[in-house]
Amino acid sequence: MTTKPPVEKPTPERPGETPAQVAEAAAHIELAQASTRQIYAELLRRIGEDPARDGLLRTPQRMEKSMAFLTQGYTQTVGEVLHDALFDVDYDEMVIVRDIEFYSQCEHHLLPFFGKAHVAYLPQGKVVGLSKVARIVDVFARRLQVQERLTRQIADAIEDAIHPQGVGVVLEAQHLCMMMRGVEKQSSHTVTSAMLGVFKSQAQTRTEFLSLIDHARRG
Repeated sequence: MTTKPPVEKPTPERPGETPAQVAEAAAHIELAQASTRQIYAELLRRIGEDPARDGLLRTPQRMEKSMAFLTQGYTQTVGEVLHDALFDVDYDEMVIVRDIEFYSQCEHHLLPFFGKAHVAYLPQGKVVGLSKVARIVDVFARRLQVQERLTRQIADAIEDAIHPQGVGVVLEAQHLCMMMRGVEKQSSHTVTSAMLGVFKSQAQTRTEFLSLIDHARRG
Protein backbone atom coordinates (compact mmCIF):
# COMPACT_ATOMS: atom_id res chain seq x y z
CA MET A 1 0.00 0.00 0.00
CA THR A 2 1.43 3.38 -1.05
CA THR A 3 1.53 6.08 1.60
CA LYS A 4 0.71 9.52 0.29
CA PRO A 5 2.85 12.41 1.51
CA PRO A 6 1.10 14.67 4.02
CA VAL A 7 -0.65 17.67 2.53
CA GLU A 8 0.42 20.96 4.04
CA LYS A 9 -2.45 22.99 5.41
CA PRO A 10 -2.73 26.77 5.34
CA THR A 11 -1.58 28.47 8.54
CA PRO A 12 -3.93 30.64 10.58
CA GLU A 13 -1.37 33.48 10.57
CA ARG A 14 -1.41 33.71 6.75
CA PRO A 15 -4.65 32.27 5.37
CA GLY A 16 -4.15 30.56 2.02
CA GLU A 17 -0.40 30.00 2.52
CA THR A 18 1.27 26.75 3.54
CA PRO A 19 3.91 26.60 6.31
CA ALA A 20 6.61 26.20 3.65
CA GLN A 21 5.46 29.37 1.91
CA VAL A 22 5.41 31.25 5.20
CA ALA A 23 8.94 30.06 6.03
CA GLU A 24 10.15 31.10 2.60
CA ALA A 25 8.59 34.53 3.01
CA ALA A 26 10.17 34.91 6.45
CA ALA A 27 13.60 33.99 5.07
CA HIS A 28 13.19 36.55 2.28
CA ILE A 29 12.22 39.27 4.73
CA GLU A 30 15.25 38.47 6.91
CA LEU A 31 17.58 38.68 3.91
CA ALA A 32 15.98 41.86 2.64
CA GLN A 33 16.46 43.49 6.04
CA ALA A 34 20.15 42.58 6.19
CA SER A 35 22.64 45.30 5.35
CA THR A 36 24.96 44.94 2.39
CA ARG A 37 27.89 44.54 4.78
CA GLN A 38 26.09 41.75 6.64
CA ILE A 39 25.47 39.96 3.35
CA TYR A 40 29.15 40.19 2.42
CA ALA A 41 30.12 38.91 5.88
CA GLU A 42 27.82 35.93 5.37
CA LEU A 43 29.41 35.24 1.97
CA LEU A 44 32.82 35.14 3.68
CA ARG A 45 31.46 32.62 6.18
CA ARG A 46 30.04 30.44 3.43
CA ILE A 47 33.34 30.13 1.62
CA GLY A 48 34.94 28.96 4.84
CA GLU A 49 36.41 32.19 6.19
CA ASP A 50 35.99 33.95 9.51
CA PRO A 51 34.85 37.55 8.98
CA ALA A 52 35.79 38.28 12.59
CA ARG A 53 39.51 37.70 12.11
CA ASP A 54 41.79 40.72 11.93
CA GLY A 55 42.46 40.67 8.19
CA LEU A 56 38.76 40.48 7.33
CA LEU A 57 37.18 42.76 9.92
CA ARG A 58 36.76 45.65 7.49
CA THR A 59 36.45 43.54 4.33
CA PRO A 60 32.61 43.69 4.14
CA GLN A 61 32.84 47.49 4.33
CA ARG A 62 35.51 47.58 1.63
CA MET A 63 33.51 45.20 -0.56
CA GLU A 64 30.44 47.41 -0.24
CA LYS A 65 32.37 50.51 -1.32
CA SER A 66 34.16 48.66 -4.09
CA MET A 67 30.98 47.23 -5.59
CA ALA A 68 29.26 50.63 -5.37
CA PHE A 69 32.10 52.13 -7.41
CA LEU A 70 32.30 49.29 -9.94
CA THR A 71 28.56 49.43 -10.60
CA GLN A 72 28.02 53.20 -10.43
CA GLY A 73 26.87 53.13 -14.05
CA TYR A 74 23.44 52.10 -12.78
CA THR A 75 23.08 55.52 -11.14
CA GLN A 76 24.29 57.48 -14.18
CA THR A 77 22.68 58.42 -17.46
CA VAL A 78 24.24 59.49 -20.74
CA GLY A 79 22.30 62.75 -20.56
CA GLU A 80 23.82 63.63 -17.18
CA VAL A 81 27.31 62.76 -18.41
CA LEU A 82 27.05 64.79 -21.61
CA HIS A 83 25.30 67.72 -19.94
CA ASP A 84 26.47 70.78 -21.97
CA ALA A 85 29.25 69.02 -23.89
CA LEU A 86 27.45 68.88 -27.26
CA PHE A 87 28.69 71.45 -29.75
CA ASP A 88 27.50 72.73 -33.13
CA VAL A 89 30.49 72.38 -35.45
CA ASP A 90 30.78 72.57 -39.23
CA TYR A 91 32.84 69.40 -39.52
CA ASP A 92 31.96 66.19 -41.31
CA GLU A 93 35.18 64.14 -41.21
CA MET A 94 35.72 61.10 -39.04
CA VAL A 95 36.31 61.63 -35.32
CA ILE A 96 38.11 58.78 -33.55
CA VAL A 97 38.82 58.37 -29.86
CA ARG A 98 40.87 55.20 -29.51
CA ASP A 99 42.52 53.20 -26.73
CA ILE A 100 39.94 54.14 -24.11
CA GLU A 101 40.69 51.89 -21.15
CA PHE A 102 37.63 50.29 -19.62
CA TYR A 103 36.92 47.87 -16.80
CA SER A 104 33.69 45.97 -16.41
CA GLN A 105 32.28 42.84 -14.76
CA CYS A 106 30.95 39.78 -16.52
CA GLU A 107 27.34 39.28 -15.48
CA HIS A 108 27.72 35.49 -15.60
CA HIS A 109 30.47 35.10 -12.98
CA LEU A 110 30.96 38.63 -11.59
CA LEU A 111 34.59 38.49 -12.65
CA PRO A 112 36.27 41.46 -14.37
CA PHE A 113 36.84 41.89 -18.06
CA PHE A 114 38.91 44.80 -19.26
CA GLY A 115 40.55 46.24 -22.33
CA LYS A 116 40.36 49.12 -24.76
CA ALA A 117 37.51 50.74 -26.62
CA HIS A 118 37.88 52.50 -29.98
CA VAL A 119 35.03 54.84 -30.86
CA ALA A 120 34.48 56.74 -34.11
CA TYR A 121 31.69 58.78 -35.65
CA LEU A 122 31.02 60.98 -38.66
CA PRO A 123 29.45 64.23 -37.40
CA GLN A 124 26.34 65.74 -38.87
CA GLY A 125 26.37 69.25 -37.43
CA LYS A 126 27.19 68.26 -33.83
CA VAL A 127 30.18 66.81 -32.01
CA VAL A 128 30.69 65.43 -28.49
CA GLY A 129 33.37 66.75 -26.15
CA LEU A 130 36.23 64.26 -26.53
CA SER A 131 36.49 63.40 -22.83
CA LYS A 132 32.76 62.66 -22.80
CA VAL A 133 33.24 59.77 -25.23
CA ALA A 134 35.32 58.04 -22.56
CA ARG A 135 32.69 58.90 -19.96
CA ILE A 136 30.00 57.27 -22.09
CA VAL A 137 32.11 54.12 -22.20
CA ASP A 138 32.33 54.15 -18.40
CA VAL A 139 28.59 54.66 -17.90
CA PHE A 140 27.91 51.30 -19.51
CA ALA A 141 31.11 49.50 -18.51
CA ARG A 142 30.42 50.08 -14.82
CA ARG A 143 27.46 47.75 -14.83
CA LEU A 144 27.19 43.97 -14.96
CA GLN A 145 27.79 43.32 -18.64
CA VAL A 146 28.51 41.09 -21.58
CA GLN A 147 30.97 42.56 -24.04
CA GLU A 148 28.61 42.31 -27.01
CA ARG A 149 25.89 44.37 -25.31
CA LEU A 150 28.38 46.89 -23.96
CA THR A 151 29.70 47.52 -27.49
CA ARG A 152 26.23 48.18 -28.88
CA GLN A 153 25.14 50.38 -25.96
CA ILE A 154 28.10 52.72 -26.51
CA ALA A 155 27.28 53.02 -30.21
CA ASP A 156 23.56 53.58 -29.58
CA ALA A 157 24.28 56.25 -26.95
CA ILE A 158 26.38 58.34 -29.34
CA GLU A 159 23.86 57.92 -32.13
CA ASP A 160 21.00 59.04 -29.86
CA ALA A 161 23.00 62.00 -28.52
CA ILE A 162 24.13 63.71 -31.75
CA HIS A 163 22.50 61.81 -34.64
CA PRO A 164 25.72 61.53 -36.67
CA GLN A 165 26.02 60.05 -40.14
CA GLY A 166 27.31 56.91 -38.51
CA VAL A 167 29.05 55.38 -35.49
CA GLY A 168 31.68 52.67 -35.20
CA VAL A 169 32.74 51.00 -31.95
CA VAL A 170 35.32 48.26 -31.45
CA LEU A 171 36.11 46.70 -28.06
CA GLU A 172 39.12 44.49 -27.37
CA ALA A 173 39.07 42.77 -24.00
CA GLN A 174 40.45 40.04 -21.79
CA HIS A 175 38.03 38.15 -19.56
CA LEU A 176 39.09 36.79 -16.19
CA CYS A 177 36.24 34.28 -16.36
CA MET A 178 38.28 32.66 -19.16
CA MET A 179 41.71 33.37 -17.69
CA MET A 180 41.23 32.36 -14.03
CA ARG A 181 38.63 29.61 -14.37
CA GLY A 182 37.05 27.39 -17.00
CA VAL A 183 39.37 26.99 -19.97
CA GLU A 184 42.12 29.09 -18.27
CA LYS A 185 43.45 30.67 -21.45
CA GLN A 186 45.52 33.64 -20.35
CA SER A 187 46.39 34.98 -23.80
CA SER A 188 42.93 35.06 -25.33
CA HIS A 189 41.36 38.35 -26.44
CA THR A 190 37.75 38.98 -27.42
CA VAL A 191 36.98 41.59 -30.09
CA THR A 192 33.48 42.93 -30.71
CA SER A 193 32.20 45.68 -32.99
CA ALA A 194 29.08 47.71 -33.60
CA MET A 195 28.64 49.64 -36.84
CA LEU A 196 25.75 52.05 -37.37
CA GLY A 197 24.79 54.32 -40.28
CA VAL A 198 27.48 54.83 -42.90
CA PHE A 199 29.90 52.65 -40.94
CA LYS A 200 27.58 49.76 -41.69
CA SER A 201 26.39 50.71 -45.17
CA GLN A 202 29.66 51.99 -46.65
CA ALA A 203 32.57 49.57 -46.77
CA GLN A 204 35.04 52.40 -47.42
CA THR A 205 34.12 54.22 -44.21
CA ARG A 206 34.25 51.05 -42.18
CA THR A 207 37.60 50.05 -43.68
CA GLU A 208 39.09 53.48 -42.97
CA PHE A 209 38.06 53.22 -39.31
CA LEU A 210 39.43 49.70 -38.87
CA SER A 211 42.66 50.48 -40.70
CA LEU A 212 43.29 53.57 -38.54
CA ILE A 213 42.84 51.45 -35.42
CA ASP A 214 45.15 48.77 -36.76
CA HIS A 215 47.77 51.33 -37.84
CA ALA A 216 47.73 52.93 -34.38
CA ARG A 217 48.05 49.52 -32.74
CA ARG A 218 51.11 48.65 -34.80
CA GLY A 219 52.54 52.12 -34.62
